[in-house]
Amino acid sequence: MKEYRVKPGSSLHLDTYDPDDTGEYKNTHQGKEKAKATTVRLIGRLEKLQERLYANGDRALLIVLQGMDSSGKDGTIKSVMSGVNPQGCKVVSFKVPSSEELSHDFLWRVHKKAPSKGEIGIFNRSHYEDVLITRVHKLISDKVVKQRFARIKDFEELLYENGTIVLKFFLHISKDEQKKRLEERIRDPEKRWKFNEGDLEERKLWKNYMCGFEDAIAATSTDHAPWYIVPANRKWYRNLVVADRVVQALEDMKLKTPPAPAGVNFDTLKIV
Repeated sequence: MKEYRVKPGSSLHLDTYDPDDTGEYKNTHQGKEKAKATTVRLIGRLEKLQERLYANGDRALLIVLQGMDSSGKDGTIKSVMSGVNPQGCKVVSFKVPSSEELSHDFLWRVHKKAPSKGEIGIFNRSHYEDVLITRVHKLISDKVVKQRFARIKDFEELLYENGTIVLKFFLHISKDEQKKRLEERIRDPEKRWKFNEGDLEERKLWKNYMCGFEDAIAATSTDHAPWYIVPANRKWYRNLVVADRVVQALEDMKLKTPPAPAGVNFDTLKIV
Protein backbone atom coordinates (compact mmCIF):
# COMPACT_ATOMS: atom_id res chain seq x y z
CA MET A 1 0.00 0.00 0.00
CA LYS A 2 1.42 3.35 -1.00
CA GLU A 3 1.46 6.03 1.65
CA TYR A 4 -0.07 8.86 -0.42
CA ARG A 5 0.87 11.06 2.52
CA VAL A 6 1.82 14.67 1.85
CA LYS A 7 5.05 15.47 3.67
CA PRO A 8 4.97 18.63 5.80
CA GLY A 9 6.51 21.61 4.06
CA SER A 10 6.53 19.99 0.62
CA SER A 11 5.18 21.63 -2.51
CA LEU A 12 2.19 20.00 -4.11
CA HIS A 13 1.07 19.58 -7.71
CA LEU A 14 -2.06 17.47 -8.03
CA ASP A 15 -1.41 16.76 -11.69
CA THR A 16 1.53 14.58 -10.59
CA TYR A 17 -0.91 12.30 -8.73
CA ASP A 18 -2.76 9.80 -10.92
CA PRO A 19 -6.44 9.54 -9.90
CA ASP A 20 -6.55 6.19 -11.75
CA ASP A 21 -3.75 4.74 -9.64
CA THR A 22 -4.55 1.38 -8.02
CA GLY A 23 -1.19 0.73 -6.39
CA GLU A 24 -0.18 -2.93 -6.40
CA TYR A 25 -3.72 -3.98 -7.37
CA LYS A 26 -4.20 -4.27 -11.11
CA ASN A 27 -7.36 -2.76 -12.53
CA THR A 28 -8.68 -6.17 -13.51
CA HIS A 29 -11.49 -8.33 -12.15
CA GLN A 30 -8.98 -10.35 -10.14
CA GLY A 31 -7.21 -7.26 -8.80
CA LYS A 32 -10.50 -5.59 -7.93
CA GLU A 33 -11.79 -8.64 -6.05
CA LYS A 34 -8.50 -8.99 -4.18
CA ALA A 35 -8.69 -5.34 -3.09
CA LYS A 36 -12.32 -5.72 -2.01
CA ALA A 37 -11.45 -8.78 0.08
CA THR A 38 -8.68 -6.82 1.78
CA THR A 39 -11.07 -3.96 2.46
CA VAL A 40 -13.57 -6.34 4.07
CA ARG A 41 -10.86 -7.60 6.42
CA LEU A 42 -9.88 -4.03 7.29
CA ILE A 43 -13.50 -3.09 8.01
CA GLY A 44 -13.72 -6.08 10.37
CA ARG A 45 -10.58 -4.91 12.15
CA LEU A 46 -11.93 -1.36 12.30
CA GLU A 47 -15.06 -2.63 14.06
CA LYS A 48 -12.99 -4.18 16.86
CA LEU A 49 -10.67 -1.19 17.19
CA GLN A 50 -13.59 1.23 17.38
CA GLU A 51 -15.08 -0.79 20.24
CA ARG A 52 -11.81 -0.43 22.16
CA LEU A 53 -11.64 3.29 21.39
CA TYR A 54 -15.18 3.75 22.71
CA ALA A 55 -14.57 1.55 25.77
CA ASN A 56 -11.42 3.42 26.81
CA GLY A 57 -12.91 6.87 26.26
CA ASP A 58 -9.58 8.69 26.44
CA ARG A 59 -8.77 9.24 22.75
CA ALA A 60 -10.66 10.29 19.63
CA LEU A 61 -10.24 10.11 15.86
CA LEU A 62 -11.27 12.83 13.41
CA ILE A 63 -11.51 11.94 9.72
CA VAL A 64 -11.73 14.85 7.28
CA LEU A 65 -13.02 14.13 3.77
CA GLN A 66 -12.59 16.73 1.04
CA GLY A 67 -12.86 16.58 -2.71
CA MET A 68 -14.70 17.92 -5.70
CA ASP A 69 -18.41 17.22 -6.19
CA SER A 70 -19.02 13.50 -6.85
CA SER A 71 -15.53 12.54 -5.62
CA GLY A 72 -17.10 9.94 -3.32
CA LYS A 73 -17.25 11.41 0.16
CA ASP A 74 -20.65 9.86 0.91
CA GLY A 75 -19.65 6.56 -0.69
CA THR A 76 -16.46 6.38 1.34
CA ILE A 77 -18.36 6.86 4.59
CA LYS A 78 -21.00 4.31 3.63
CA SER A 79 -18.44 1.66 2.66
CA VAL A 80 -15.51 2.13 5.03
CA MET A 81 -17.61 2.79 8.14
CA SER A 82 -20.16 0.05 7.38
CA GLY A 83 -19.09 -2.05 10.37
CA VAL A 84 -18.80 0.77 12.88
CA ASN A 85 -21.19 1.06 15.83
CA PRO A 86 -23.19 4.29 15.24
CA GLN A 87 -23.16 4.92 18.99
CA GLY A 88 -19.47 5.78 18.81
CA CYS A 89 -19.38 7.51 15.44
CA LYS A 90 -20.60 10.95 14.38
CA VAL A 91 -20.79 12.33 10.83
CA VAL A 92 -20.99 16.09 10.32
CA SER A 93 -21.54 17.94 7.04
CA PHE A 94 -20.83 21.65 6.98
CA LYS A 95 -23.25 23.64 4.84
CA VAL A 96 -23.37 27.37 4.11
CA PRO A 97 -22.77 29.17 7.44
CA SER A 98 -25.82 30.50 9.27
CA SER A 99 -26.07 34.13 10.36
CA GLU A 100 -25.14 33.08 13.89
CA GLU A 101 -22.08 31.17 12.65
CA LEU A 102 -20.98 34.10 10.52
CA SER A 103 -21.07 36.33 13.59
CA HIS A 104 -18.24 34.23 15.11
CA ASP A 105 -14.79 33.27 13.89
CA PHE A 106 -14.76 30.69 11.07
CA LEU A 107 -13.67 27.83 13.34
CA TRP A 108 -16.33 28.39 15.99
CA ARG A 109 -18.91 26.10 14.42
CA VAL A 110 -16.28 23.47 13.63
CA HIS A 111 -14.78 23.15 17.09
CA LYS A 112 -18.21 22.41 18.55
CA LYS A 113 -18.55 19.41 16.22
CA ALA A 114 -15.15 17.84 16.97
CA PRO A 115 -15.48 14.26 18.27
CA SER A 116 -15.67 13.61 21.99
CA LYS A 117 -13.17 11.23 23.55
CA GLY A 118 -14.09 7.68 22.64
CA GLU A 119 -15.66 8.75 19.33
CA ILE A 120 -14.78 8.63 15.67
CA GLY A 121 -15.83 11.89 14.06
CA ILE A 122 -16.16 12.32 10.30
CA PHE A 123 -16.29 15.70 8.59
CA ASN A 124 -17.97 15.38 5.19
CA ARG A 125 -16.53 18.67 3.96
CA SER A 126 -15.05 20.69 6.77
CA HIS A 127 -13.31 23.84 7.95
CA TYR A 128 -11.33 23.66 4.70
CA GLU A 129 -14.37 24.96 2.82
CA ASP A 130 -13.51 28.32 4.42
CA VAL A 131 -10.22 28.46 2.52
CA LEU A 132 -11.54 26.87 -0.69
CA ILE A 133 -15.00 28.06 -1.74
CA THR A 134 -14.43 31.45 -0.13
CA ARG A 135 -11.14 31.84 -1.95
CA VAL A 136 -12.29 30.57 -5.36
CA HIS A 137 -15.26 32.93 -5.27
CA LYS A 138 -13.07 35.78 -4.01
CA LEU A 139 -15.02 36.25 -0.79
CA ILE A 140 -11.78 36.59 1.16
CA SER A 141 -8.35 37.96 0.25
CA ASP A 142 -5.15 35.93 -0.13
CA LYS A 143 -3.93 37.56 3.08
CA VAL A 144 -6.93 36.21 4.99
CA VAL A 145 -6.44 32.80 3.40
CA LYS A 146 -2.89 32.58 4.76
CA GLN A 147 -4.07 33.71 8.17
CA ARG A 148 -6.69 30.97 8.12
CA PHE A 149 -4.11 28.36 7.16
CA ALA A 150 -2.21 29.28 10.33
CA ARG A 151 -5.36 29.16 12.48
CA ILE A 152 -6.31 25.77 11.04
CA LYS A 153 -2.90 24.37 11.92
CA ASP A 154 -3.25 25.75 15.46
CA PHE A 155 -6.75 24.26 15.76
CA GLU A 156 -5.66 20.80 14.60
CA GLU A 157 -2.64 20.90 16.89
CA LEU A 158 -4.96 21.74 19.80
CA LEU A 159 -7.11 18.71 18.96
CA TYR A 160 -4.02 16.52 18.80
CA GLU A 161 -2.71 17.76 22.15
CA ASN A 162 -6.04 16.85 23.69
CA GLY A 163 -5.99 13.28 22.43
CA THR A 164 -7.62 13.51 18.99
CA ILE A 165 -5.83 11.98 16.02
CA VAL A 166 -6.61 13.88 12.80
CA LEU A 167 -6.57 12.22 9.36
CA LYS A 168 -7.36 14.28 6.26
CA PHE A 169 -8.20 12.73 2.90
CA PHE A 170 -8.43 14.51 -0.44
CA LEU A 171 -10.44 12.23 -2.74
CA HIS A 172 -8.71 12.86 -6.05
CA ILE A 173 -10.81 12.30 -9.18
CA SER A 174 -10.21 13.48 -12.72
CA LYS A 175 -12.42 16.02 -14.44
CA ASP A 176 -13.47 13.33 -16.95
CA GLU A 177 -14.49 11.00 -14.11
CA GLN A 178 -16.54 13.76 -12.52
CA LYS A 179 -18.33 14.31 -15.84
CA LYS A 180 -19.14 10.60 -16.01
CA ARG A 181 -20.53 10.54 -12.46
CA LEU A 182 -22.63 13.66 -12.92
CA GLU A 183 -24.09 12.18 -16.10
CA GLU A 184 -24.94 8.99 -14.19
CA ARG A 185 -26.87 11.09 -11.66
CA ILE A 186 -28.88 12.64 -14.46
CA ARG A 187 -29.70 9.29 -16.09
CA ASP A 188 -30.51 7.34 -12.92
CA PRO A 189 -33.88 8.32 -11.32
CA GLU A 190 -32.60 6.87 -8.01
CA LYS A 191 -29.66 9.29 -8.01
CA ARG A 192 -31.25 12.46 -9.38
CA TRP A 193 -31.94 13.74 -5.88
CA LYS A 194 -28.17 14.23 -5.56
CA PHE A 195 -27.97 16.47 -8.62
CA ASN A 196 -27.52 20.16 -8.08
CA GLU A 197 -27.26 22.61 -10.96
CA GLY A 198 -24.75 24.54 -8.87
CA ASP A 199 -22.34 21.61 -9.31
CA LEU A 200 -22.10 22.47 -13.00
CA GLU A 201 -21.17 26.06 -12.20
CA GLU A 202 -18.49 24.92 -9.75
CA ARG A 203 -17.17 22.51 -12.38
CA LYS A 204 -16.34 25.48 -14.60
CA LEU A 205 -13.93 26.60 -11.85
CA TRP A 206 -12.06 23.27 -11.78
CA LYS A 207 -8.58 24.76 -12.23
CA ASN A 208 -9.21 27.36 -9.54
CA TYR A 209 -10.27 24.64 -7.12
CA MET A 210 -7.23 22.51 -7.93
CA CYS A 211 -4.97 25.47 -7.14
CA GLY A 212 -6.92 26.08 -3.94
CA PHE A 213 -6.59 22.46 -2.83
CA GLU A 214 -2.88 22.42 -3.63
CA ASP A 215 -2.21 25.48 -1.51
CA ALA A 216 -4.42 24.36 1.38
CA ILE A 217 -3.03 20.82 1.53
CA ALA A 218 0.60 21.91 1.22
CA ALA A 219 0.17 24.57 3.91
CA THR A 220 -1.63 22.37 6.45
CA SER A 221 -0.25 18.84 6.14
CA THR A 222 1.61 18.26 9.41
CA ASP A 223 2.99 15.32 11.36
CA HIS A 224 0.03 15.41 13.76
CA ALA A 225 -2.64 16.12 11.11
CA PRO A 226 -1.46 14.68 7.78
CA TRP A 227 -3.13 14.96 4.40
CA TYR A 228 -3.44 11.95 2.08
CA ILE A 229 -4.04 12.27 -1.66
CA VAL A 230 -6.34 9.32 -2.37
CA PRO A 231 -6.72 8.15 -5.99
CA ALA A 232 -10.50 8.05 -6.25
CA ASN A 233 -11.41 7.25 -9.86
CA ARG A 234 -11.74 3.59 -8.79
CA LYS A 235 -14.14 3.47 -5.89
CA TRP A 236 -12.93 0.07 -4.71
CA TYR A 237 -9.35 1.31 -4.42
CA ARG A 238 -10.41 4.58 -2.77
CA ASN A 239 -12.19 2.60 -0.06
CA LEU A 240 -9.17 0.37 0.45
CA VAL A 241 -6.74 3.27 0.89
CA VAL A 242 -8.96 5.12 3.38
CA ALA A 243 -9.76 1.96 5.36
CA ASP A 244 -6.06 1.06 5.52
CA ARG A 245 -5.03 4.48 6.85
CA VAL A 246 -7.87 4.62 9.40
CA VAL A 247 -7.09 1.16 10.75
CA GLN A 248 -3.38 1.98 10.93
CA ALA A 249 -4.10 5.16 12.89
CA LEU A 250 -6.16 3.21 15.41
CA GLU A 251 -3.54 0.47 15.59
CA ASP A 252 -0.93 3.11 16.37
CA MET A 253 -2.97 4.14 19.42
CA LYS A 254 -2.18 0.67 20.87
CA LEU A 255 -5.70 0.38 22.23
CA LYS A 256 -6.35 -2.33 24.77
CA THR A 257 -9.56 -3.67 26.27
CA PRO A 258 -10.14 -1.84 29.58
CA PRO A 259 -9.70 -3.93 32.75
CA ALA A 260 -12.74 -5.42 34.43
CA PRO A 261 -14.12 -3.71 37.56
CA ALA A 262 -11.87 -4.28 40.55
CA GLY A 263 -13.02 -6.62 43.31
CA VAL A 264 -15.27 -8.80 41.15
CA ASN A 265 -14.53 -12.52 40.96
CA PHE A 266 -15.88 -13.42 37.54
CA ASP A 267 -15.04 -17.11 38.05
CA THR A 268 -17.58 -17.44 40.85
CA LEU A 269 -20.05 -14.74 39.84
CA LYS A 270 -23.55 -16.07 39.25
CA ILE A 271 -26.53 -14.26 37.75
CA VAL A 272 -29.92 -15.38 39.03
